[in-house]
Amino acid sequence: MTDTAAVIDRYNAAFLERAPDKLVDLIATDCVMEGTGPEPDGNRWTGYDECLAGWQGLASDPAIRFTVEHVDIDGDRAVIRWRITAPRTIGA
Repeated sequence: MTDTAAVIDRYNAAFLERAPDKLVDLIATDCVMEGTGPEPDGNRWTGYDECLAGWQGLASDPAIRFTVEHVDIDGDRAVIRWRITAPRTIGA
């Protein structure tokens, strides 16, 4: 896929439709994801396999709700602003 808008649409659809299989061809081999939790340093996923598993886990979690607030596309780059809500874990 080379059309940035099509990639972003498919990426967002994976989360909004709970369709983690849509992520398979969208993750780069050099992907790096960093999360804000757990404290103190958050988590870090590197490479295709770790990032795909991480994104698919989020996309298939029924407790997490995704709302796309804004998408800005400029050539081959894009920024997505999501609102993600999930129940707070007691004691975390």
